[in-house]
Amino acid sequence: MKPSLKVFLDEGVPVSVGGEFERAGHEVIYFVEGAKPGSSDDIVALTAQENDAVLVACDGDMKARAKRLGIGNARFRHLSLIRISLKNKVNSRSRIAQAMSLIEHEWEISSKKVARKLFVEISDSVIKTNR
Repeated sequence: MKPSLKVFLDEGVPVSVGGEFERAGHEVIYFVEGAKPGSSDDIVALTAQENDAVLVACDGDMKARAKRLGIGNARFRHLSLIRISLKNKVNSRSRIAQAMSLIEHEWEISSKKVARKLFVEISDSVIKTNR
């Protein structure tokens, strides 16, 4: 059976990325449904975690923040992140589509761990995961 994800899209993530997750059968919380425009990264990360959702972000700082908050701060121990770092955000939907099976696979693996955590980074030429 295919794993089911819930994702929370950060403010800068194209809406089409959410549509790609929905097409794959996953639940999406769009930024406007969960946070106010201009919310701090800490608020965005907390909102994702409180909704038991994987944070999808295009924010370059979010990778460092996720690592810092996830390791040293018990509040964010289970923060999962899919970071999209593309030169052109227009390609975000197609890159998510290309990465979807890897994302689902990594989510299935992480869900079996005590400290469930997913980290996938998607760039123009690389899709990688950190376990």
